[in-house]
Amino acid sequence: MSEVIVANCGLVCSSCGAYKKNRCTGCLGGKPLNSRCGMKACVVERGYTTCAECSDFENLKDCRKINNFISKIFSFIFCTDRIGNLNRIREIGLDKFKEEQA
Repeated sequence: MSEVIVANCGLVCSSCGAYKKNRCTGCLGGKPLNSRCGMKACVVERGYTTCAECSDFENLKDCRKINNFISKIFSFIFCTDRIGNLNRIREIGLDKFKEEQA
C-alpha cells in the first residue's frame, strides 16, 4: 500500500475493497461511493479533515451521524471500526494514525 487514505468518518479507504477495485475514490476523491454522506457534509461545513476534530461530542458514539443504524450496517459489511479509528486519531493525530495503518 503506497498511501494510506482516511475518509472524513475514519474509514481507511485504502483498505476498502471498493477503493481497491476503483469503484470508489473515497470521500476525498472525485467519485465517492456515497456522494450524499451526512458525515462528509458536516466535516466539510466545519472545515475539519475528520470527525475526530469535532469537539461537540466527547464520546463520538453520541453523534447520530456517525453512530446510527445505517452506519452500524456499513461497519458490519465493511468490517471497520470507524469510531475506534476516530478515537485513535484523537489520541495520536492523523499522521501517526496513517503511519500505524501503513
